[in-house]
Amino acid sequence: MPLILQAGHATRAGQRAANEDFVGMVLPGEPDLSSKGFIAAVADGVSGNDGGREASEYTIRGLLGDYYATSDTWPVTQSLDRVIKAINSWVQQQGSIRAELAGMATTLTTLVLRGHFYYFAHVGDTRLYLLRDGRLAVLTTDHVWDRPEMQHVLTRAIGLDTRIAIDHGMGELQEGDVFLLASDGVWDVLSRHVLTEHLLAMQPGADAQAAAEALLDAALAAGTRDNLSALVVRVQALPEMNLRDALSGSQQLPLPPKLKPGQTIDGYTVEEQIHASAATLLYRVREDGSGRQLVLKTLHPDKAEDAHERSAFAHEEWLARRVVGRFFPQVISPAQKSRLYYLTTWHEGSTLQQQLDVGKHFTIPEVLGCGIRLVRALGALHRRSIVHRDIKPANIHLGSDGELRILDLGVAQSGLEAEDEVRAPRAGTPSFLAPEQFDDAPASPATDLYAAGVTLYLLLTRRYPYGEIEPFQTPRFGSPVMPSRHRPDLPMWLENVLLKAIAADPAERFETAEEFLLALERGAAQPLARPAAKPLAERDPTALWRALALISVVANLLLLYLLVVR
Repeated sequence: MPLILQAGHATRAGQRAANEDFVGMVLPGEPDLSSKGFIAAVADGVSGNDGGREASEYTIRGLLGDYYATSDTWPVTQSLDRVIKAINSWVQQQGSIRAELAGMATTLTTLVLRGHFYYFAHVGDTRLYLLRDGRLAVLTTDHVWDRPEMQHVLTRAIGLDTRIAIDHGMGELQEGDVFLLASDGVWDVLSRHVLTEHLLAMQPGADAQAAAEALLDAALAAGTRDNLSALVVRVQALPEMNLRDALSGSQQLPLPPKLKPGQTIDGYTVEEQIHASAATLLYRVREDGSGRQLVLKTLHPDKAEDAHERSAFAHEEWLARRVVGRFFPQVISPAQKSRLYYLTTWHEGSTLQQQLDVGKHFTIPEVLGCGIRLVRALGALHRRSIVHRDIKPANIHLGSDGELRILDLGVAQSGLEAEDEVRAPRAGTPSFLAPEQFDDAPASPATDLYAAGVTLYLLLTRRYPYGEIEPFQTPRFGSPVMPSRHRPDLPMWLENVLLKAIAADPAERFETAEEFLLALERGAAQPLARPAAKPLAERDPTALWRALALISVVANLLLLYLLVVR
């Protein structure tokens, strides 16, 4: 399904002799709708200058035409920035070489809707509003002097100076979102409450054009003395989320600085930093409006110029949005997003690793319960063609609500990654990597199930079946240590399940999460057979040859002794 929108616009001179406002929009067909998106813009020519109308009209017409001529490989923000700066140079130059156009300038607010995201660029005191869930938010900041008697004097405008500072922003779209682009002839006389009432009338099937006209009628009735313009857009349906938009968005937003408790970002107040690594930072934040607690994840500021890390982070967020269900934290979409981060639900509780670190002794029923829920969660991932690649106790969270959730999709794969990521088979934690991954075999659902088996083994015994493996080590995999050696109370049927899950030979392991789950759920009622012991020649050929060499040396020494004695 493509992006489906309903849009309408209106502009009038009001009580002025001439209308210096100008509005426009383009809703292209495919493939431009997918590659470049829908664009709308409103401009208000600076009053008192003969060139105000010329500046606003040229700016809108130039923007709507030139935006679609930019490269499809450019991010939306880059395309808008390049086009607006070129227009600013032309307008500024015209005002300087033509006396009748001296001082020509205009405000500009433009909106682009593409895929699941909205983007805007803004200069001046025209405004962009977003109505979502019955609440109206202003997404732009007026560029005017902050003194009361000079609040209509612009500090920034197209054509005002040779250099121009453009405000950019972006956010995620939701079905039912209503956007309003308006000149000050509308918003200056209509309260936010009145604007909200008019936009709430934009229900499915309502006429966007009628809504724009009704706003102008209300502004005139309220006594506006200025030109007035309104452009209304309602999002009726969104296309399927695609990775390209996510990657594009990751390159456009700046990273937030390191945040401290009490600081705010886009309406979220930081409560504490809960994790930090070389690449990422996690904070617990509180939403200012609702008071709910969320997790904010972002890149470390040192990675601001690292395009690879930005792309990997965007890919992680994209995957996190796909795994909707009880076994995963759910991604939350902010109304406005000015920095590169993403939000997920916060759940009280702790990871399995945190519980191990404080000395918790897991009972066999507890481990069995964790195992069943973990394998179900992996099955949900694998059905979405996602391989986690870093299953371990630190990435498994037990909530106070009793739910088990898998965390951190930072190294997960979905089959859409760049080649260099696909060729990184050892991404993850060495002690949980399957033996074939040390021979550069690719990660697969089977390697996730192996890591799940090692995780359950560790919870029961606090040891690794093949010993702890250090980074850059190339281990040998013979026979695992029987878990019952460390846990004598372990029932044989569960030991057999673990031994099958952690078998060194992939052919001897569970093929799917469903098969693993069935073995755990059937338990002692239908126990698995114990894996047959392998001969030394299969388990460790090197050890066999060493033994034969030692026997040969001893035999030769014995023969030599017998010859000397004789």
